[in-house]
Amino acid sequence: MDKQALEMHIRGILKALGEDPEREGLRETPERVARMYEEVFAGIQYSNHDIAKMFGKTFTAPPDASAVVVRDIAVFSFCEHHMALMYDMHVNAAYVPHGKVIGLSKIARICDMAARRLQIQERLGADIAEILMEAAETPDVGIVISGVHSCMTARGIRNASARTVTQTLRGAFRTDMSLQKLIGE
Repeated sequence: MDKQALEMHIRGILKALGEDPEREGLRETPERVARMYEEVFAGIQYSNHDIAKMFGKTFTAPPDASAVVVRDIAVFSFCEHHMALMYDMHVNAAYVPHGKVIGLSKIARICDMAARRLQIQERLGADIAEILMEAAETPDVGIVISGVHSCMTARGIRNASARTVTQTLRGAFRTDMSLQKLIGE
C-alpha cells in the first residue's frame, strides 16, 4: 500500500470538500486516514491462497467427526461501489471435516482477513468459503453472512433497518438440509 499517495489523495479530498486541510482539526487527518486504510484494507495484499496458508494449521480429525460450526463471527468490510462501511456483520462458518480439523480461532481469522478488502458481501462469502475449503482440506463448506450496509442506511434509500443476508454453500451444504440448518441465519 502506498501510504504517501493515500495521504496526498486524502488531502485532495478534503480540499475538494471545501475544507482546509491545514486547519487544526484536519492537519493530521491525511496521515491518520492512511494508517487506518493500511489496517482496514490489510486483506487486499493477500490472495485467498495466501490467507489459507497463513491460517491453515490443521489437526487430525477424530474418525467420527461431524460438522464444525462457528457462529456470529463479527467482521466489518467496505463496499467496493461506494467505499462505504458494511457493519454489524456476523459470519456463520461451517465445514465437514475430511480427516482434518482446523483451529477454531483460525476460522475467525480467515473471516476477518477476507473481510479487510473492498468488495461485495456475496464475494466475501465466496472468498471465505474458498479459503476455508483450502485451509481445512474439505469440499463441504457453508457460509452465512448477515450485515448492514451504510450505502443503504446512511445514503440513498436511508433504510436504517435493512440487513443483507447471503449464503455460500459448497459440497454437501448445497443439498443437505440438515447441514444448512446448522449454519442458519
